[in-house]
Amino acid sequence: MKLLRTIRLDTSDTFVFDKAAEPGEWAVSGAFVFWSVDPSTLQGKARSAFRGGFLGVESLGWSTLVQIVEASEDDRARVIDLLAEKLVAHFGAPDMNAARAAAAEEVAFAESLCDQPKDVLVGVHRSFEDGAVRETFRSLRPRDGAKPNRVFAFLEVEGADDEQAADQVDLVAMVDNLAGREQK
Repeated sequence: MKLLRTIRLDTSDTFVFDKAAEPGEWAVSGAFVFWSVDPSTLQGKARSAFRGGFLGVESLGWSTLVQIVEASEDDRARVIDLLAEKLVAHFGAPDMNAARAAAAEEVAFAESLCDQPKDVLVGVHRSFEDGAVRETFRSLRPRDGAKPNRVFAFLEVEGADDEQAADQVDLVAMVDNLAGREQK
C-alpha cells in the first residue's frame, strides 16, 4: 500500500504558509480545514494553504508537495488514529468514533492519489467554483535515469489543465535562463 508524506525541496513552505509541515509527515489533502470558511475571504498565507497545500497530519502544517511512499497497514492505522485525535482536539469532531470514520475517509482519499509509482511527487490546486471546493492534482515524475527528489530533474506534469498552468512556475525555463546567464 502507498500513502503520502510531506516533502520540502526548499524553504519556501516556511514563508508561504502560516505553519509549514515538517518533512516526512504523513499527509492528507486537508480540504476539510476550509469547510466552515468562505474561501473568497481568505488572504495571504491562509489563501496559499487553501490554494495549494497538503495537510501534515502530525503538525497540522502545510506542504506544497507530497511524495508517494510505501506504507504498511500499521502505518495506515496510526495515521487514522492520529488524524482522528486531531479532528476531536482541533476541528470539533463530536467523539472519537465519528472522528475515526472521518479520518479513515481522508486517508482513503489520500491513498487514492497514490496510483503512481513510489517517489512520484504530487501537488494540489484548490479553487472555489459554483459554491464548491474543487481540487485538481498533478504528479511530477523524475526523468528516466534521474535521481528522485531533485527538483530540477522533474519534467513531466500530469493532471494540470490550462487554467491551472497559468498559476504555475516554469522551473525548466528558469533553469534554462540561469544556464544562459552563467555562460555569459
